[in-house]
Amino acid sequence: MLTLIGVVIVIVGFALRFNPLLVVVVAGIATGFAGNVPFEKILVTFGDAFARNRYLALFILTLPVIGLLERNGLKEQSQNLIKKIEAATAGRIMILYLFIREAAAALGLTSLGGHAQMVRPLVAPMAEGAAENKHGKLPEETRNKIKAFAASADNVGVFFGEDIFIAFGAILLMKGFFEQNGIILEPLQIAVWGIPTAIAAFIIHATRLYLLDRTIKHEVEMAGRRQETSVS
Repeated sequence: MLTLIGVVIVIVGFALRFNPLLVVVVAGIATGFAGNVPFEKILVTFGDAFARNRYLALFILTLPVIGLLERNGLKEQSQNLIKKIEAATAGRIMILYLFIREAAAALGLTSLGGHAQMVRPLVAPMAEGAAENKHGKLPEETRNKIKAFAASADNVGVFFGEDIFIAFGAILLMKGFFEQNGIILEPLQIAVWGIPTAIAAFIIHATRLYLLDRTIKHEVEMAGRRQETSVS
């Protein structure tokens, strides 16, 4: 029962809102000591877990860096930069990001982008800045909608783009499934059939992003009319 001390530490640490990473590490060390595990073996276990989940670890390390950049004005600077480009609109910016994200994923570069690394600190603020430059002050509901569409551009791009990459896990899984049923296919043959779907997904979502500019304009105008009515 003493080995359950780690669970208690996690519950108490999260309840008191301590640093989650520190809480988990302390809980792991405490559980190891409670189970009479040598300290050297505990360190080896942590090292093995870090090596096996290095991509997750890099993601965790990315968050503090992004937070530090945001604290020092990354979002504000990206908004100010995009406001200088008159042709930029929220929809056009996200269409461009959708294209880059899908093309990069098709080449296997799925880490080139992401919600934490690109959407929150750069894509969404740039889209908001472009919308403000075109239509003025945005209602909170419209801001949230822009953020949601920015996240969707990332999701659609990587989801359909990676299906074209021949070394993607899903393609290898399909290859194994077909072989079990007597159908021999090369990964390239499966990946090629993902191209029409990826193109269709880009066209459909790009159209939605293009129409988003009209929706933003309409919502800003409606918010302005409501404000005028309340004042009068």
